[in-house]
Amino acid sequence: MNTTIAPIRVLIAEDSLVARELLVAILQSAPGLQVVGTARDGAEAVRLARRLKPDVITMDVHMPELDGFAATRQIMAEIPRPIVIISASLNKHERDMTFSALEAGALSVLEKPTMDDPPEVYEALIKQVKLMSEVKVVRRWSIEEARRRGGEAEQGDVKNQSSNLLTGLRRNGQAKIQLVAIASSTGGPGVLAKILSELPADFPAPILIVQHITPGFGAGLANWLNKQTALEVRLARHTDEPQAGQVLIAPDNYHMQINHLGLIALSQTPVEYGLRPSANVLFQSVARVYGSTALGIILTGMGSDGAEGLSAMRATGAATIAQDKDSCVVFGMPAVAIDLGAAEQILPADKIAAAMLALVQMRNNDSVVKTSQI
Repeated sequence: MNTTIAPIRVLIAEDSLVARELLVAILQSAPGLQVVGTARDGAEAVRLARRLKPDVITMDVHMPELDGFAATRQIMAEIPRPIVIISASLNKHERDMTFSALEAGALSVLEKPTMDDPPEVYEALIKQVKLMSEVKVVRRWSIEEARRRGGEAEQGDVKNQSSNLLTGLRRNGQAKIQLVAIASSTGGPGVLAKILSELPADFPAPILIVQHITPGFGAGLANWLNKQTALEVRLARHTDEPQAGQVLIAPDNYHMQINHLGLIALSQTPVEYGLRPSANVLFQSVARVYGSTALGIILTGMGSDGAEGLSAMRATGAATIAQDKDSCVVFGMPAVAIDLGAAEQILPADKIAAAMLALVQMRNNDSVVKTSQI
């Protein structure tokens, strides 16, 4: 019996000949990977994706004719495939396209390798391509196609949506929400953009976020999210005092906690679950300091980071939410949290902002609500 495992078929989209040849050499050198095609611009990447149907695509961002964002959006609308963005992250325009591509359906972002990089950089690229090839992606309809099919939900006013959710939240006259803590990983930037874009500038609690992302891209993520919302978004700094209407993101390679004074504490203590920053570290500190006056949210992502911390938050009486399976790119972190009983509510991505507003409104106005299903 033939037990040979078929190689992972990779399409490389890169306009630079030097970078393209280096990517081919790196990926072809790895057992289990086969480069089946190379594209010199985004339009060619779309054509080859249609014809070759690769298992995974590496996508440059800055390319002629069709940039990496537009190519990603077209591929995800027509022939969805796992896409890893390879970005030099050299300028503001390229960074913005990188995160727009993640919002359009790309799974992760890596810094573009060079011939001077150590072997560990190449190994990280190989590992990421193999890992992302296993993700089952779904079609992302273009806005025009979604409207034509009638698949785009009416947005309406989010404050009205939140008032409609009040009867579905299992809270009953509990303490005022003073802080929101969010964990996200693979697929997270797009969900974060959606949630934050639907919150008003006067949202009455600070928001702390741990987003797993390749080192070097944290500042770009914060800058990009800052343009998607009326809230102020930036990387957290040591001893920051979180403010209402503000979003603080854990910086690269630092755990972020809340200390007993209510200030941000950044540290490089050992990694947890192979991660730094870790959502568990954040959530557990929030449970200790804020207890029942916090809201914890766990979004799409691989692994289990954040699940135990969310469970600790719920044990103190905090409100907790997990993103549901159907709206997750990867139902890993939320699934573990749900299995642990850490999630009080399980919601699709497009209802989380309204639920946040509902909880803040209810808790902060001492409203009493009935239990029902959202």
